[in-house]
Amino acid sequence: MYIVKKSNHNPIFTHKKENIFEAHSAFNMSVLQDGPHLYGVYRAESSIDRTRLPERLSTIGITHSDDGIHFENRKQYIAPTEQWENCGCEDPRITFFEGKYYTFYTALSGYPYNADNIKVAVAISDTLVDSTIKEKHLVTPFNAKAMAIFPRRINGKVTVILSVNTDRDNMQLSIAQVDNIENLWDESSVEFWSKWYKNLEMQSFNIRRDVKDHYEGGPVPIYTKDGWLFIHSYIQNYRGSSLERIFGIEALLLDHKDPLKIIARTEGPIIVPSEEYELLGPIENICFPTGSILKGKTLSIYYGVVDAKTCVAEINLEDLLHTMTESTRDRHKFTRVSRAPVIVPDPDHDWESLATFNPGALRIEDKTYIFYRAMSRDNTSTIGLAISADGAHIDERLVEPIYIPRADFENKKVPGGNSGCEDPRVLIIEDNLYMFYTAYNGVDKPMVAVTKISKKDFLDRKWSSWDTPYLISQRDYDDKDTCVFPERFDDKYFVMHRIGTDICGDYIDSLDFEKEKLDRCFSILSPRVNTWDSLKVGIACPPLKTPSGWLVLYHGISRTSHTYRVGVILLDLKDPTYVISRSADPILEPELKWEKEGIVPNVVFPCGMCVIDEYLYIYYGGADKVVGVAKMELKILLDALSR
Repeated sequence: MYIVKKSNHNPIFTHKKENIFEAHSAFNMSVLQDGPHLYGVYRAESSIDRTRLPERLSTIGITHSDDGIHFENRKQYIAPTEQWENCGCEDPRITFFEGKYYTFYTALSGYPYNADNIKVAVAISDTLVDSTIKEKHLVTPFNAKAMAIFPRRINGKVTVILSVNTDRDNMQLSIAQVDNIENLWDESSVEFWSKWYKNLEMQSFNIRRDVKDHYEGGPVPIYTKDGWLFIHSYIQNYRGSSLERIFGIEALLLDHKDPLKIIARTEGPIIVPSEEYELLGPIENICFPTGSILKGKTLSIYYGVVDAKTCVAEINLEDLLHTMTESTRDRHKFTRVSRAPVIVPDPDHDWESLATFNPGALRIEDKTYIFYRAMSRDNTSTIGLAISADGAHIDERLVEPIYIPRADFENKKVPGGNSGCEDPRVLIIEDNLYMFYTAYNGVDKPMVAVTKISKKDFLDRKWSSWDTPYLISQRDYDDKDTCVFPERFDDKYFVMHRIGTDICGDYIDSLDFEKEKLDRCFSILSPRVNTWDSLKVGIACPPLKTPSGWLVLYHGISRTSHTYRVGVILLDLKDPTYVISRSADPILEPELKWEKEGIVPNVVFPCGMCVIDEYLYIYYGGADKVVGVAKMELKILLDALSR
């Protein structure tokens, strides 16, 4: 699990209209720390010149910064002076290597652009102080882009990574090695590249998850103790798909001695366009990585957005690598305590014969009480109870439900239709158990109901002592996924619930739910465009108070696959409307057959969690059919959220 922090200053760099060479846009910045300054070289697009084609020319600018956010002293660095670049210079990657500064870039020799006139070139400088180019060379005789040199030799060889045939159907991400860097462009390079290209498949790796996807190289690789970290572009649904393209930024971990060997990779995008400045612009809904820098344990990724501006995001390197690497990945996500569900429907009990799922949970006196939703053959939902000493294995399961529909708003109105008490969230406040659940009668909209029972009566199993249930949500809205925080904020209680696609909140004066109703729904957490939680979000379990903040699990649903996954947010201790951090990647998703196949496929849906020893246990429904249990070290979760 890792957190991505997009800078509050984004976009950190954009064009200056008064500079003709960058009057239209300034983006795709590559960065290099050199003494006190962070230098950035970037693609700059000019104002329109009607006397030439292309009318808007791309060149490469240079700028520097003391903090990596605010850049100054910008000027043109690389401009077309050779025939092989007379139609533009794009997307630089800069490296300091063996005493010189090498900037590899895309050289355009013809217009309209095509595979035959898009190649890689290099510009060389002895210093960046005066921004003087000492020499330039065309590097590849074939279609290629995004070349970057590894900042140190590998097995004594100068090593570059590049995207080959980017404008053809057989795109490859490839590695090339030479004895001396000049061998990439001097007279010997003709023979070298000819032999190398004939064996292109042997020099390349394929990271395509689907034949419709596309990928391209990113910033200069970063040396880490675990391997070479290589950030790259990955575009879902690029060719031949009816689905919308998703431009994402991902990462590979390459072997120190054999960069063609992939040690690990991210399972999905680290960054996608989701903010307004990443979605709207000259070319909408695009982000593209060209720069990265590591300071301590903080990885900063610089990326272009909408082909116009430059942004930056930060990630803790250890969290990212641990999540990527197979040997550590399990500790950084929830792992199942059993490959089999712990609660399944019982055909001998009609009330739970169809499904048992979406459980709430409480830990009381060294026992875990699991409040699961049970469905009968006629689709009536009630609440069953199972008990576990270790939190993982069921020691007792009651043969009768502990809570049944009693009110008009949850009693069945349509024979055979869905109705009853669904998806309980249970917590203890002042020796009372409060249970929030979705009440549905098959006719009206689903609404939030709440009931309570004293802790003593619960432990004595006096189920008749459940209080009268009250509706607390508005009858005009489909309202679900609700729970109150267990303490006051400025003398008020705070309730989180979901209306529509967002997790929202409302303050109430007391826990007298005969009087208290949810009047407002101000948004706290929304779906993120292009991500695994792009369709809607809802809280999973009652919030957990920690020294770092309120820990809240949530479920997110993807727009493309409608898969239910689990994420986490950390809320401020004094103001629960303020989101401190949010997981970039899901921490639980459907993997096993009983999570993928059931009444509703591809669903993991927790409603309860408990802390046992040093672990956070979650109890979840699998495919709206059965109950599973997973756990994760609480410290790992909190460390990632609070860095």
